[in-house]
Amino acid sequence: MIETNVDLQPLNTLAIAARAAHFARVESLEQLREALEYARGKKLPILPLGGGSNIVLTGDYPGLVILMELHGLELESLPPEHGAPGTRLCAAAGENWHRLVMHTVEQGFGGLENLALIPGKIGAAPIQNIGAYGVELRDTFENLQAVHIATGELREFSAVDCQFGYRDSVFKGPARDQYIITRVRLHLPRDWRPRLDYPALQQYLAKHGHGAENLTPAEVARAVIDIRNSKLPSPDDIPNAGSFFKNPLVDADCYENLKKAHPDLVAFASGEQWKLAAGWLIDRAGWRGTRRNSVGVHDRQALVLVNPGRGSGAEVTSLAAEIAADIRAKFGVELEPEPRYYP
Repeated sequence: MIETNVDLQPLNTLAIAARAAHFARVESLEQLREALEYARGKKLPILPLGGGSNIVLTGDYPGLVILMELHGLELESLPPEHGAPGTRLCAAAGENWHRLVMHTVEQGFGGLENLALIPGKIGAAPIQNIGAYGVELRDTFENLQAVHIATGELREFSAVDCQFGYRDSVFKGPARDQYIITRVRLHLPRDWRPRLDYPALQQYLAKHGHGAENLTPAEVARAVIDIRNSKLPSPDDIPNAGSFFKNPLVDADCYENLKKAHPDLVAFASGEQWKLAAGWLIDRAGWRGTRRNSVGVHDRQALVLVNPGRGSGAEVTSLAAEIAADIRAKFGVELEPEPRYYP
């Protein structure tokens, strides 16, 4: 069950060459607990790995990498007398996120269509509260189950327990590195209405003659897929980790000052704060299409760092740090990477 000195380059979407000192491929809760017991016995750090789309390997991993391949998908119709009628979706952590989205919309269920084509597996989705085109995972989240790494005990987390925020959750804060998610439950509403408040989505639908009153979840998903494909490179073609930086949140004063200096600033109101488009900042600073040896910035979307030369994790993080320092100097705004650096 446990392998040693395993190549991780095929298992991360940035295609960074790195090796795992110990490696386990788990397909059940029992196998996961056995792997955790092995790691505890040898006092090894643990890296749970799903699709490898939200990590940057900065070197070989000295502990145990656990590849999550738990599978299972159930759809349950909730009756009208249920507090929130609709459909409950229960999925194991190893299920592919995009395939899960398409499975639901093809059957006419709405709620996840704006999140189509996001890479990775469902077990990683709650960790950073994945979001796109005006929708976040927490909008349909019901609960999840996770194994406590230190004890192997199973615990259920409600939406409140998860403490969801913008690209954030309790699993990136107080519960960081303490749990491995094994199952996620989502609630797909019976009275579905398309979420079309994101400008790029509105523009696409208007261009293709789609009216909001007749849209189906599948049609919205196809629109999202077309938009993403026009802007974001597939990791199968060019190694990348998707959007590399979070859109920074700033207060109203900072926004007003930036808007005066840059009238075409792209930003969105977010409560009492403003969410700046990180891609716009990076593009305006002149980074789009830049190359640094093996790594670079995508020539169509400045928010995506690419690794066409299969460079090292150090090259990727060095480029990211250089970009963040330049944005800080030019705009007074801090950029935070979305992917996590390991080890």
